[in-house]
Amino acid sequence: MENFEEERELTEVEYNELLKVRRDKLASLTEQGKDPFLQTVFPVNYRSEKIKNDVAKLEGKKVRIAGRMISKRVMGKASFAHVLDTEGTIQIYVKIDNVGAEEYEEFKKYDIGDIIGICGKVFVTHKGEVSVSADKLVLLSKSLLPLPEKWHGLKDNDLRYRQRYVDLIANPEVKKTFLSRSKIISALRRCLDKKGFVEVETPILNTIPGGATARPFITHHNTLDIDMYMRIALELYLKRLIIGGFEKVYEVGRVFRNEGMDIKHNPEFTMMELYQAYTDLYGIMDLTEDIFSSVMKELGLSDEIGYQGRKINMKLPWKRLTMIEAVKQYTGLDYGAVSDDDKAIEMAKKYGVELDDKKLSWGYALYETFDQFVEDKLIDPVFITDYPIEISPLAKKMNNDKRLVYRFELFMNTWEMGNAYTELNDPIDQKERFEAQMALRAKGDDEAQMYDDDFITAMEYGMPPTGGLGLGIDRMVMLLTDNASIRDVLLFPTMKPKK
Repeated sequence: MENFEEERELTEVEYNELLKVRRDKLASLTEQGKDPFLQTVFPVNYRSEKIKNDVAKLEGKKVRIAGRMISKRVMGKASFAHVLDTEGTIQIYVKIDNVGAEEYEEFKKYDIGDIIGICGKVFVTHKGEVSVSADKLVLLSKSLLPLPEKWHGLKDNDLRYRQRYVDLIANPEVKKTFLSRSKIISALRRCLDKKGFVEVETPILNTIPGGATARPFITHHNTLDIDMYMRIALELYLKRLIIGGFEKVYEVGRVFRNEGMDIKHNPEFTMMELYQAYTDLYGIMDLTEDIFSSVMKELGLSDEIGYQGRKINMKLPWKRLTMIEAVKQYTGLDYGAVSDDDKAIEMAKKYGVELDDKKLSWGYALYETFDQFVEDKLIDPVFITDYPIEISPLAKKMNNDKRLVYRFELFMNTWEMGNAYTELNDPIDQKERFEAQMALRAKGDDEAQMYDDDFITAMEYGMPPTGGLGLGIDRMVMLLTDNASIRDVLLFPTMKPKK
């Protein structure tokens, strides 16, 4: 008897013998003219969950199913097996009287992991299990490697991420996560499409890594003999389209940052960025709430969700706080009452805020206090607004305080989930911001933004008032599917190669 619950670990000798047995079986089939890899088509008309859900209508009717055999129990002239397809598992019943002696003997030689096609009638066993009684079996692909020991409910995370194909076989909830990911992105697109946004594609290879403060991946184009950069954001090309006359654009795509890896960060990840002419930060806030509402409705989620044992209240509308208000609420420090750089720096250091000696100002003191002492307290959704100009080189200055810009970041579960601006559309101001960023690069800050001369040229033609938003899709998926690591929501996360 073979069974997917088997947990005894094989010795190396036993494992190698298993490999040999499987290859010998393949060689024997090939010699008989039954090479399974020559099979090309097996029309499937039903899948496991559809059969189970419609058993009242389908009982006694013929179906054609296919999938991976994950268990087998041979009992003389009749056997049972379970087959895993894209929807789930279903039991098959194989009886010598129904399939014939020759086909039954071949079935007995099938291995766990083999992919098979089954034609047969739907019935319900006396134990109440919906099953398919096979009239015909076809070996569609031979599994030459046994599934890992204890693969059912596989828990070795390194193996799961390196061999996602095994993980998807072993852990049904993993496939559900990625189906939910697909639903999330589809719902987001539908929401924006209905609002008149146009989905576009912009370059992944850039000559300047703009639109964010991050360290890029560098590559080389041989024909042009120039270094190029994998994009770190989608922003600057999308803004060019606003300048060119599009009023609402968005893109869902991969961005790349040559930075650290942890449970919330992977070197390549998925962003959604959108830009809308003739609106501002506050219009984008409403749009952000609409996007999340649409996505949660698609997933059937309520206003309160659970994440790793923590309850998060997602009911709209979400709270809005300025950064100064948030810092005062959670630390007691009032940067609104301080205007002098030196006093702000002194206040921050006295509280225990760590500051970079190259970045000493009122704005950096405010931001670092928020970053180090407030972010980790923001559980329910909140829009944090009015950011220091030093860390927002692409956002418009506030009219009533030139130290701040019209910007929000959306926080929930202590994470930054989204970033939005009333976009800077003054080319003279933008040029000065880029120059300030270049000064930081000259001091050794390799994450500071480069000067984008073509973007300045585009802005000089005239850019309408615009609101923009960037959402981290992977973190959204993590939160709404209750997964603890970004690697759990990326089909193929970046892994250090094995030696």
